[in-house]
Order: sequence, then C-alpha cells, then structure tokens
Amino acid sequence: MRQEINLTLTLISALVAHRVRMGLHCIATLNMVDIEELKSKFLDLEFDRTGFIIESDKCVAVASAYGETRPEFVDRAHPDFQVCLPVLASLASGRRLPIDFPSLGGISMDGGKAVTSFAPVRPGTQLSGRTHLHDIYAKSGRSGRMVFLVSRMELYDDKGTHLANTDSRQVIREKPA
Repeated sequence: MRQEINLTLTLISALVAHRVRMGLHCIATLNMVDIEELKSKFLDLEFDRTGFIIESDKCVAVASAYGETRPEFVDRAHPDFQVCLPVLASLASGRRLPIDFPSLGGISMDGGKAVTSFAPVRPGTQLSGRTHLHDIYAKSGRSGRMVFLVSRMELYDDKGTHLANTDSRQVIREKPA
C-alpha cells in the first residue's frame, strides 16, 4: 500500500513538473473568471434532481449522537417525530455543479452547510431534492482570491410541499505561488 502511494505521488510530481516545463502551469492558479458572467449563465438553473427516503433509525442515531434530547427528534412514538436538521444537511445531490460549469482550478474546500426548514420533514416520506446554483461570489484577502459557489437543494415532499433548503458552499482558493 505504501509503495502504491509513493508511486502515485511520484507520478503526480512528474506530471506537475512536466506541465510547468511545457508552460501549462495554469492548474496551480485560479482562473480569473468573470463572476458576473458565471452568474448570468448558471444561477437558478436546476442541474440535478434526486430522490430520498430518510429512515427513522438514522434520524434517532444522528440526533442522539449530537446530544439532542427533544422527544420530537429522538422518540419515534412522539406525535411530532421528525428529521433533525443535521440529517437534512447530510443529503447530497448527484452532481455538485452543472455539467457544463467551467473548471476554476485552484484548491477546492468545503465551505460549510446551512439548512432552512419551512415545515417538519417526516421519516419515511418520499423527498425530491432539486439542486441549482444559488449564489456565486468572490472575496480577496491575505491568502489571495477565493470564489464561493453556493449550491441550493430544495427539498419537496411527494405532494409538492417545499419543506426545506440545504445550502452547500464550495470555496475555491488560489494556490500559493
């Protein structure tokens, strides 16, 4: 296993060195993309639709793991038993970005999750997650330029009721020179 990792690292280093010699070192920097152009092309266009059914056992396990004590999240027999927000935050669409979204290069990091609940989500309910890019913005700081991509998954039940939004932020930072 260790030999495979060393071989992989050697091959990656050789590839990067070759790209730099050939003048193809753009993989190490964030392309200076026009944020407004990205917004005009990609904001609010649904690019994924995924179905979910959340089991009550998972709800109780997650709620208990983070110390939740309210019975509506940990007692399956409670009349208002519902899915806790961390479970909703863990749901993921099949795609992170639209298929034709340009590669921005740089270092990609998870920028966090946020959940907005509009109505209780009940375990066992067939959910439909519809994902689109909700926001794209850039910030500059001591470490250089960063581009933030906010993907929003809107969760609906089988009756079409909008139950919650989950926002996932991806941060792409320039690699230091």
